[in-house]
Amino acid sequence: MTPKLLTTLKTYTPKLFAADAFAGVTVAMVALPLSLAIAIASGAEPGVGLVTAIIGGFLISALGGSRVQIGGPTGAFIVVVYGVIAHHGFDGLVLATLMAGLILLLAGALRLGNLIQFIPEAVVNGFTIGIALIIATSQLKDLFGLQIDNLPADFLHKLPALWEGRESFNPAALGIGLSTILLIVLFRRLAPRWPGLIAAVGLTSAVAAFAHLPVDTIASRFGDLPSSLPMPGLPEITLARLRELLPSAFIIAFLAGVESLLSAMVADRMIGGRHRPNAELIAQGAANLGSGLFGGLPATGAIARTATNVKAGGQTPVSGIVHALTLLVIMLSLSGLAGQLVLPALAGLLLLTAWNMSEPDKWRDYAKLPLEDRLLLLLTLVLTVAADLTIAIGVGVALGLAIRLRRRHVPPSDWTPPTR
Repeated sequence: MTPKLLTTLKTYTPKLFAADAFAGVTVAMVALPLSLAIAIASGAEPGVGLVTAIIGGFLISALGGSRVQIGGPTGAFIVVVYGVIAHHGFDGLVLATLMAGLILLLAGALRLGNLIQFIPEAVVNGFTIGIALIIATSQLKDLFGLQIDNLPADFLHKLPALWEGRESFNPAALGIGLSTILLIVLFRRLAPRWPGLIAAVGLTSAVAAFAHLPVDTIASRFGDLPSSLPMPGLPEITLARLRELLPSAFIIAFLAGVESLLSAMVADRMIGGRHRPNAELIAQGAANLGSGLFGGLPATGAIARTATNVKAGGQTPVSGIVHALTLLVIMLSLSGLAGQLVLPALAGLLLLTAWNMSEPDKWRDYAKLPLEDRLLLLLTLVLTVAADLTIAIGVGVALGLAIRLRRRHVPPSDWTPPTR
């Protein structure tokens, strides 16, 4: 379970550092707007996203089992984080994140990293599409510039609330959001190695500022971004709160473990390497403990940012450390400028993120799956959207494992009548 950083430093060269430094700065420019947008969508202060990317990203790269993994806040957590904050407050989220960190450390120590192969793929695809749908609808308010004081968290109640607020539609906000989406797509096609996210969001935010468009910025709605890291501290810890937040902590740990290991496997295919799953789980545990101590969000390996790191030339965990340090420099010296990013641009960014999360290029393949897998995917998706992520994952995994056993032709149990 040795971290990959220690392995790669044995043969490290100035040439490798140059490649890692370029990739790390590039990924930081991608992570900056994403971290702010994910925090806002999660119901937290935007600066919390930066704290998570700095602390969580540093620890995941320093202690992880992948050469190129990039960590931080991700869209997969938005739904569960929003729910925890709504029901238990931000203090409750911090405690749940700390508990999830301990769970992940225990999972790594018990060498449970390889168990990801037993999670049905249809379940992962189902709740991922469901989360993407929830994220997309949560961004419609800012995309259309709607004036809605209290947007319901529940998906089924959110849609009517959005419709009722249609009279406050702001064409300028929609124009900024759509322009941001278009620019991101163009940058990805024309200059895939460059940080098109920050360029697109920065350009549309600049246009909004110079044209004095009536759209909200991060600073106008949430105040100035922090210009330093907060002091570490612990939330209120009681036995009752621990029991109350335990289900949320398990969901955070599950999502962090699954997404980080999936991201590491994607990275392996891109670089022809092999990650260390148990070291990765321990790094995720440490990252969530660290993020929680500094008042951050849950952290995990981010598939899109990891892929960006590889495409930009990152070759060792040093690139992830450079990414975290670059974000720290931005927080210390450029937080005022980052606060001028406009919310419709961030909404457009998250809408595109949600679209990519749902992996539309695979939908045709899903339609060709066996009937049982299609039903399992749809059931998990519907439960994620209409019920609760905890229920969706629990029911989906249980049914998926049952289907797996059935396909292996395991003979039915020889039940005997009870004696009672």
